[in-house]
Amino acid sequence: MFDDDELDDIREQRAEWEENTLEPILEAHGERKERFATVSNHEVDRLYTPEDIADLDFDEDLGFPGEPPYTRGPYPTMYRGRTWTMRQFAGFGTAEETNERFHYLIDEGQTGLSTAFDMPSLMGLDSDAPMSEGEVGKEGVAVDTLRDMEILFDGINVGEVSTSFTINPSAAVVYAMYIALADQQGVPRDEIRGTLQNDMLKEFIAQREWVIPPEPSLDIVTDTIEYATEETPKFHPVSISGYHIREAGSTAVQEAAFTLADGFAYVEDCLDRGLEVDEFAPLLSFFFNCHNSIFEEIAKFRASRRIYARVMEEWYDAERDESKRMKFHTQTAGQSLTAQQPLNNIARVTIQALAAVFGGTQSLHTNSFDEALALPSEEAVRVALRTQQIISEESGAADIVDPMGGSFAIEKLTNELEAEIMGYIEEIREMGDGSVRDGVLEGIDQGYFHREIGEASYEYQQRVERGEEVVVGVNEFTIEEDTSPDTLEVDETTRERQLARLEEVKADRDDEAVEATLAALSDAIESDENVMPSIIDAVKAYASMGEIMQVFEDHYGAYQENITPV
Repeated sequence: MFDDDELDDIREQRAEWEENTLEPILEAHGERKERFATVSNHEVDRLYTPEDIADLDFDEDLGFPGEPPYTRGPYPTMYRGRTWTMRQFAGFGTAEETNERFHYLIDEGQTGLSTAFDMPSLMGLDSDAPMSEGEVGKEGVAVDTLRDMEILFDGINVGEVSTSFTINPSAAVVYAMYIALADQQGVPRDEIRGTLQNDMLKEFIAQREWVIPPEPSLDIVTDTIEYATEETPKFHPVSISGYHIREAGSTAVQEAAFTLADGFAYVEDCLDRGLEVDEFAPLLSFFFNCHNSIFEEIAKFRASRRIYARVMEEWYDAERDESKRMKFHTQTAGQSLTAQQPLNNIARVTIQALAAVFGGTQSLHTNSFDEALALPSEEAVRVALRTQQIISEESGAADIVDPMGGSFAIEKLTNELEAEIMGYIEEIREMGDGSVRDGVLEGIDQGYFHREIGEASYEYQQRVERGEEVVVGVNEFTIEEDTSPDTLEVDETTRERQLARLEEVKADRDDEAVEATLAALSDAIESDENVMPSIIDAVKAYASMGEIMQVFEDHYGAYQENITPV
């Protein structure tokens, strides 16, 4: 971008600036800290100049938005065409209560739905299971059968809304329920839009919600990708999720590296299945965290897009632009929220949301200021949504495509993060003897990911304890009497009402039909067929979540983590 003579001039000018302008100030006053670093402990320089990006190739490394390597954004007009999808997470109590919250958010201007499930549903348990007691409807909505899904979307045409489902071990069952609901509503399957999280590799790495072992779990994810490619081409069957990896304590680099590695593992598994990369890859989507270090986060997003485009082409022979174009959802960092002075979280979330927008996200969830204390109240949800709307409509951040592009600091950080991310991916690939898929599975078995994340989390907490990381309201700028906002409380009758509905469904359904569909699912597993058609038949017969997942557990056994010591 600059020739050698220009760079020599810049070096000379910088040396003069340091000697004549900077040094006297440093000698007289110094700086606030001896070392400046991001939340991930990535050291940042005082000043960046063209010398820092002397090796940057505009065509190969930057280019233009909507063209490979997509560093500057996946689409040419970005938010000038349409803004990101504002997708606030919602779910608590019974289907009726969450349906009411859905309608509230739609009325307030939300442009996509995002569904939170309670712990029993996440773990593939029915509400009447002994392990479910005390958890029904507590951290998300309880969904046992198709009847719950019907109520959840009462008055909502699934052909007119994009819906995200944050669920993993039992994701295939929820996907089947949504397809069955679309069939009921007369919506063609090829018109339903949304995203299924369905990222089981991430579960074994970080979030640790599972039912059956890793390899059969991976097989089911590939079944959903294969089925979606043929039946629901506008629905993303997997959202490869770095969010929970970051929430577990990873650095920004680890989050991006492990997430991309998981994504490439799914690609390789689909290729092994015999699927064509340019048929299924456009349906893959990603989900990232956005923390407080604004420039690091922007660089992380840009570097991830560039890596994805290059690897999909060079390693997996993707040809279509849609196969190389990384699309992702972002959620602001839950781990950054504080119970102390919770209104401070509004400022944190605003900074994080702005970084996500500057980084080119396709959809965004902004956390509510009270989420460190409880499920979000309506007031807190409205403030979180208004934060996005203000950024979109008032700040001007959505008016320029890649407004940070060309910044010496941003481009340098993007290059640095790209190199570090690729270093991790290559290490994982080597663990699998050239296969990212096998490397990820080996890393799970050997505890590689757990150790990397654990060390990063410990180091961060040590910096907080030493005061090197300032957390406003926690270790600095504290107050004696803290604020205490009104928080949402889940109705104590939730469990009783949910159990009553489940009992009613089981009394009304055709038990012979349920048994037949569950037997057909068992046969599909035995014969290595795609399980999605059988699961859809089962949910249409009102088989429950727990009954369906029990079939898988009967075949594969319940997974017990057994990390091999080093």
